[in-house]
Order: sequence, then C-alpha cells, then structure tokens
Amino acid sequence: MVISISLVLFLLGLLGLLVLNTKKVADHFKEKIALTIYLKDTAKDVEIKQLEKTLALAEYTKSTTFISKDEAAEEHSKDIGENFMDFLGYNPLQNSIDVYLKADYVDQAKIEEINATILKKNFVDEVIYDKPLISLLNDNIKRISFWVLLISGIFTFIAVLLINSSIRLSVYSKRFIIKTMQMVGATKKFIRRPFIWKSVRLGMTGAIVALTGVGVVLYYLNQTFPELALLDDKILLIILFAGIFGIGVLITWISTFFATQRFLNLRTDELYY
Repeated sequence: MVISISLVLFLLGLLGLLVLNTKKVADHFKEKIALTIYLKDTAKDVEIKQLEKTLALAEYTKSTTFISKDEAAEEHSKDIGENFMDFLGYNPLQNSIDVYLKADYVDQAKIEEINATILKKNFVDEVIYDKPLISLLNDNIKRISFWVLLISGIFTFIAVLLINSSIRLSVYSKRFIIKTMQMVGATKKFIRRPFIWKSVRLGMTGAIVALTGVGVVLYYLNQTFPELALLDDKILLIILFAGIFGIGVLITWISTFFATQRFLNLRTDELYY
C-alpha cells in the first residue's frame, strides 16, 4: 500500500512540477529569439551607443549584443569555410544589434510596435526577426499548456482512484474483523478510528517517500538546466510539496472512512459476496 501510494504521489508530484514550470520553460525558449537591428554605414558611434543604452533600459529588453560588421564577416567566413571578402574585395555586411526580448513581449503585435519605434531612427536600416517562428512558438505553447492541464486533471483523477482502490482492498481483507467488533457492541466511530489512523500514517509515509523522490528529480533538473532556475520560486515549491503531502493524507482518510462505512452497513451474510 505504501509503495502504491508513493508511486502515485511521485508521478503526481512530477506532473505538478511540469505544470508549475510550463510557463518558465516557455519563457526560456521565447527569450532565445532575437530581434536584429541593422545599422546604416553612416551611423555614428555616439548614435549607436545611445541606441544601445536606450534598448538596454527599455522595458521589453532582456539583453542586447552589438555585433560589428568585422565580427559578422569573421563569423560568416567560419560558417562557409572561406573568406568571402577575398572575392568581393570589401565587406558588404552591416553593424547590427541583437535584442533579446522578455517573454511577455514575444508577440507579433508587440514586436511590430517595437519595430516601428526603432525604425524611426534615421540611422537604422532595417529590423529583422523570424515571424513564422514566433507564430509557431506561441501556437505550440498554447496547445501544450492546454494538454498539460488536461492530462494533469485526468492523472489526478486516476491517482485518487488508484489510492482509493488500494485502501478498499486493505479494508476488504479486514471486513470480518469489522463486523465482529460491531456485533460485540463497538460503535462505528470506535471501529473506524484505528483503520483511518493506520491509513493516514501509510499515506503520510507514502507522501514522504514520494516527495523525497520528487526532490531528487528537482535537484537533478536544476543542476542540468540551471538557466531554468527551478529552485528560485521557493513559495510555489513549498505549496506543491505541501499539496502532495495533503493529498496523500486526505485521500487515505476519505477512502478509509467510506470503505469502513460500507462494511459497517452490510449485513453479515453479505460479507461473503
């Protein structure tokens, strides 16, 4: 019974972690998308510095990176495996600034507003970003979030059924003891008490084992993907762990109560069916 409860609560805890961190993971991928600003060759250094400072202070900016035309040419030469400037005789690339947006601003409409604002600078040549990728990313995030919530609801229901079934089987094996106690004059409350207390203790033990496993997995994921900062939001983690522990106790208490009540209400001859 403890193993059954532990496994169910462990999987429920992992699903809870997934639900809590769905937005965080989605934001992580959104903030990897860059808005590239190409500058005209006539742009002065002071103008570029001022634009960089303005972008860095903007509410929509996560980070910025300035890439000079020489750096861009060197990187491009590495990509193609040869120095293309030997053939052209000049560097056709432009100075650029990669702007990484905060996740809340990685939206088609908001990016268009940012784009329009930046293009007002007369030394900005053009602003490029991957429109299809942003649309696809947002659509997939909405779709995945919906399925995660749906699966969470279904799995929670299944978890309740599995724990309830384990407890019912445990009480079923003691049905003759329950009826014997009732026949010698024990009250229903007196009979239920030890069964409920035992099940609650097993539920607490199973929850502790499950939470230990969830903690190990959480630590491993945080070490493997430190950029997700899974341990930063301690309040949510405490709520999750307390919720899993509470579910383990609550389900075992309710299931045992109704399971014992059922056998208390049966006639003696019905215990054999």
